[in-house]
Amino acid sequence: MREKKMGMRTFWTIWSGQALSLAGSQAAQFSLIWWLTLETKSPAVLSTATLVALLPPIVLGPAIGALVDRWSRRITMMVADGAVALGSLALAGLFLTERASTTSILLFILWRAVGGAFHAPAMIAATSLMVPGEHMGRIQGVNQMLQGGLGILAAPLGALLFGLLGMTGVMAVDVVTALFAILPLLFVRVPEPERRGETSPTGSTSFLSDVGAGLLYLRNLPGHLALIGYAAVINLFLTPAFALLPLLVLQLGGDVGMQAWVTSAFGAGVIGGGLALSVWGGLGSRVRTALASIVGLGAATFALGATPGSLFPMATAAMLVVGVFSATANGCIAVILQTTIAPEYQGRVFTLVMSIAGAMTPVGLLLAAPLADLVGVRAWYLAAGVVCAAMGAAAFFVRPILQIEVEGGAGLPT
Repeated sequence: MREKKMGMRTFWTIWSGQALSLAGSQAAQFSLIWWLTLETKSPAVLSTATLVALLPPIVLGPAIGALVDRWSRRITMMVADGAVALGSLALAGLFLTERASTTSILLFILWRAVGGAFHAPAMIAATSLMVPGEHMGRIQGVNQMLQGGLGILAAPLGALLFGLLGMTGVMAVDVVTALFAILPLLFVRVPEPERRGETSPTGSTSFLSDVGAGLLYLRNLPGHLALIGYAAVINLFLTPAFALLPLLVLQLGGDVGMQAWVTSAFGAGVIGGGLALSVWGGLGSRVRTALASIVGLGAATFALGATPGSLFPMATAAMLVVGVFSATANGCIAVILQTTIAPEYQGRVFTLVMSIAGAMTPVGLLLAAPLADLVGVRAWYLAAGVVCAAMGAAAFFVRPILQIEVEGGAGLPT
């Protein structure tokens, strides 16, 4: 019991610092994108910024996962946070000397994305060893609430800092908040998993062997593979839909103020969904809760696309519901992965999941713009809603997915 309490105390100590750092990072990211918008007024530059932020975890995921499982997760988080902080400090210097450019900012966004690609799986994998399984759902609920709160506050905070401090000050704040993430890691002990599997005569495995072991582990988990495939198809349709949200708002007769309302409604929904998950915990089965949430997410997306221009409040309400179901679906899936994947394989499996499911996002973004020009933005939302709801409903008839919570150790190589 004392060990569990110590683990929870360690988790909350790390989580608090990470939350402050995340707030500074998202505010800085908003300011950087706004600076690029003002300086270039180029859709191509903004699209490039989005792609360089998305690609590192997709392209480097399997390799990063193997390294995360080989290295100390505490040290990995410290180095990743420290590297991003040094990048922010360097960029602050460029702004101070008026030498910042579009290229330097895009390189920094890429640098930050690489750091995040190491940090995220290390934190997720470490969490499963610090938090008892019965509390994992509530922790994910709190995480979703944090994401929702930042979704509401990061943009106005970034705008406020941009106006008061300029970009030099914004990046300095980013450095300071990063220190809140790094300092706790200097003084706490983060549990590490026991490594299992084949080793060489020297007692270690090769890097490529680790990557291969991760792939073999995932291949032996049919429920997880099916869930990843479903997530990839849903991402293909759903992520581009919300990249087109400003155009949908314009078609509804809205302006930038209404865009802010819709965006804030999503953040409020995520907070509500996270709160519900942390208190209620979902249906008896986490996987059934996730699938029901995916159906609800699809229905709300369809309603958003079907909203007539004269009923803008309906669009805001639909976006609120999208946020609720997004939080419960993502939270439950995260818990399922953390509780069914062996700790020593979590870094590799989490990054593989992000790589495979996330790979569809750039494809969807490339398809969405020309198709939306041909058939309209509303049609993309309607199609995305139907696909999402249908995929969620169909998964109720896929036995490996329904049995995913008892599948856990089946993926261990023999």
